[in-house]
Amino acid sequence: MLHEYRDEIHELKQQNAHFAKIFEKHNELDDKVTKAENGDIPMTDIELETLKKEKLLLKDEAYKMIMDYRKSKA
Repeated sequence: MLHEYRDEIHELKQQNAHFAKIFEKHNELDDKVTKAENGDIPMTDIELETLKKEKLLLKDEAYKMIMDYRKSKA
């Protein structure tokens, strides 16, 4: 997620427990989505769509935190 901000992500994960939790939850959901899409775990289309929406909300929140962090460092 957001690979172009690796440095900021690394720093935020060290400094901000909320960001670290969001990042971890996003990665867990990403893993579940991938497994569901590959047929490794059974999931309805509605369940899969719900996971994808939750994942996107977490990504949006993380992105906002990264942008705020970058502005504070400027």
